[in-house]
Amino acid sequence: MKKVLKIIGIFLGVVLLLLALSPLFFESTMEKLVKRTIDNNLNADVAWGDFDLSLFRSFPDAALTIKDFSVVNRAPFAGDTLASGELLKLDMGITQLFKSGDQPIIVDALYFEKTFVNIRVDSTGQTNYDIAVKSDAPLTDSTQTNNSFTFDLKRYELKESRINYLDEKTKTFIRLTDVNHTGTGDFSLAQSELDTETTALVSLQIEDIEYLSENEVALDAVFQMDLENQKYTFLENEARVNALPLTFNGFVKVNETNNEIDLTFKTPSSDFKNFLAVIPKTYVKELDGVTTTGNFTVDGMLKGVVDDTYIPKMDIKIASDNASFKYPDLPKAVQNISIDARLQNDTGLVKDTYLTIGALSFRIDDERFTANGSIRNLTENALVNLALKGTLNLANIEKVLPVEMEQELSGVFKADVTTNFDMNSVENEQYQNIKSQGTASLTNFTYNDGGFKNPVKISNANLAFTPGNIQLKGLSATSGETDIQASGTIQNLIPFLMSKQDLKGRFNLRSNTFSLNDFMSSEATASESGTKASEATSTKNAIKIPDFLDATVDFSATKLIYDNLTLDNAKGTLRIQEETANISNVTTSLFGGNIALSGNVSTKGTTPTFAMNLDLNKIDIAQSFSQLELLTFFAPIARALDGDLNTTIKLNGNLNNDLTPVLTSLVGDAFAQIITAEVNPQQAPLLSKLGEKVSFLNLDRLSLRDLSTALTFNNGKIQVKPFDFDIKGIKVTAAGSHGLDKTIDYDLTLDVPARYLGGDVAKLLAKLDPKDAETTTVALPVGFNGTFTNPEISLNTEAAVKTLTQKLIDKQKQDLKDKGTDILRDIIGGGTTPKDTTATGGTTTPKTTTQESTTQAVKDILGGIFGGGKKKKDSINGN
Repeated sequence: MKKVLKIIGIFLGVVLLLLALSPLFFESTMEKLVKRTIDNNLNADVAWGDFDLSLFRSFPDAALTIKDFSVVNRAPFAGDTLASGELLKLDMGITQLFKSGDQPIIVDALYFEKTFVNIRVDSTGQTNYDIAVKSDAPLTDSTQTNNSFTFDLKRYELKESRINYLDEKTKTFIRLTDVNHTGTGDFSLAQSELDTETTALVSLQIEDIEYLSENEVALDAVFQMDLENQKYTFLENEARVNALPLTFNGFVKVNETNNEIDLTFKTPSSDFKNFLAVIPKTYVKELDGVTTTGNFTVDGMLKGVVDDTYIPKMDIKIASDNASFKYPDLPKAVQNISIDARLQNDTGLVKDTYLTIGALSFRIDDERFTANGSIRNLTENALVNLALKGTLNLANIEKVLPVEMEQELSGVFKADVTTNFDMNSVENEQYQNIKSQGTASLTNFTYNDGGFKNPVKISNANLAFTPGNIQLKGLSATSGETDIQASGTIQNLIPFLMSKQDLKGRFNLRSNTFSLNDFMSSEATASESGTKASEATSTKNAIKIPDFLDATVDFSATKLIYDNLTLDNAKGTLRIQEETANISNVTTSLFGGNIALSGNVSTKGTTPTFAMNLDLNKIDIAQSFSQLELLTFFAPIARALDGDLNTTIKLNGNLNNDLTPVLTSLVGDAFAQIITAEVNPQQAPLLSKLGEKVSFLNLDRLSLRDLSTALTFNNGKIQVKPFDFDIKGIKVTAAGSHGLDKTIDYDLTLDVPARYLGGDVAKLLAKLDPKDAETTTVALPVGFNGTFTNPEISLNTEAAVKTLTQKLIDKQKQDLKDKGTDILRDIIGGGTTPKDTTATGGTTTPKTTTQESTTQAVKDILGGIFGGGKKKKDSINGN
């Protein structure tokens, strides 16, 4: 007995050893076989990361595991990934490993894990999944025809996977996520049953409208499989859409040129909870404890063929009659619910599909709301005919449904509207073909958003629908300090709602007080102007001009408030389009003067931008420069001025997220004219320090009346062009620049009476006639550096003395020239001295003596002028 057990043990050990080592012998062969099978059958690039053969993982079967695989399309979808996944496992009997080279290997089970399948149909109808090698394509090697895999499956599974389907021709996008599917049967038999279980989240979008968004779908079904005829018939089954149950009867048959469908489906019960079960849980939560009355049924039929021309004929009816529901923890019920909707197609042609809403109505308290209509020619130029009538108290929504609203709603909506149109007219902006009539109103509506400091309260808004446009008859609203009265026209409300066109219209807005502060974010933090950090501020709280508006607003406000500014009698035109607001013909009163403004603000790009033309007329300098940071940046010294100013400014640059200017980005120019201005040096350290350095300047008597100057600015620098002003007889010429960091670089030239310089200058002036000494002036250069708050002032008196010295020398030379010219004129005129008529003795001066004296004088003068001969020492310059 011991020998028998020992022999058995040795045998089992050998078997286990062979099982463990066998993958080493077969793995390479299997990988080559997989590659040959793919090359012979698929027109695609297939790759994988790890290839493994095990005899233990699915014992008693062998398991072939492929990890990190991908299937990439060739032309015409070159580069698109058709499928990829983390794991693909094929199970087969161990005996399949020992088959000869011309026998197919039979696969019993197939497993996919975390797989992504991406199906595309392009605009011409080509599909990316049609990758099978055509039957008439030549094989690469005739000896390989039978050396492949045969899938006689007993089980298959798809776990934690995703499937996308995009039809570019019909603009249909289906997305399945969290897909888990198992099937158990025998694909080796001509006739057998297949038991399946499926769960997934389904999203459906057609064009821009999303009909399903991650709705839970499940199907537990047993199918009768007729593999010879490719016919699959529903046996026992139950499907669920969210929590709505459905059962199916009928079959699907795959033919060579089309697919044949003959199906009916319906709800197994008529409880109205079936309707609530269709609504996503986000809105209805759990249905436990909900009381309902009335019924809800779905009864549908699909019958016909599916090919390039036809779809199945269909008749799907959704109905409910006099139903109601109430949640146990909510105070109100929805009653008298009626639903009569039908989706039909009687021809099998896609264009003949139509939807009829015979009645859709409900009542909350005593307020009833109804809708009916139809949509025909669904897939081409859809023809829409709808009617709405009733009253809805918005506050009741939270009282009948357990929804968590982002904000509390209040207000009453009333409508009595009919409309009919075709989608081509909507898309082509042929608004005259949109036939709408009726009225709609909203009263006592409160909109409370965290983006605003105060709730927006609309006391009433009235719309009148007429063919071609919609009139806003009147709107009255308040928010904080702001009151609004508005009217106007809306060109395309229905296209805006249905095809995402920009909302177009023209409005007239009036306000007694319009405070822009009421519409600023209550949480947004103003960023520091002019710093790099301000440009990199997170866009989370950025103010954005709506991208859906294409509207013109003519506005007038008795009082317009922005930040700490109050503008009186503001009026103008605002044009909003493509996230850009253009303002024109804006006039207002501010700082005791008048303002005209035009320009634009755009939030379309990553960084908001602006451009403006600003005309300020007779504004108060003290008020404007103390309250407007922009003006303070242009001329910080203006804080010391008291008077009136005219200025024109052309400016563009970037904006912070709160739409304040980034000062370092400003580019433009300005022209300023001071009408009247007295100066208080104590308000400006720059002027105070100048008064200390130049004692003879009486800055208390400085007046800048009628001063004009031009400025340019770029990259945070203000360049001031030369301008002149007077300090009680002293002409001053100034020019230079200053920066955002308050640094200054200015040059002043003071035309100073020379006598003010004293010292050595006084000795020079003593050589002049007293009258000339009194009127002689000299240019005194003054340099300003440092900052406005801590200025550094330099006086270049040495240059002034040199200038004065040279000036006096030039004057002496000119005087000598003039004197010589007079003497020469006398010589040329005759060279004699007139007789002295007062002489009593009758004697005259000898002629020769006079001529000699004159000749010597001329020589001395000419020598002094031209440098010839010797001359007396210059008492002024010491030469």
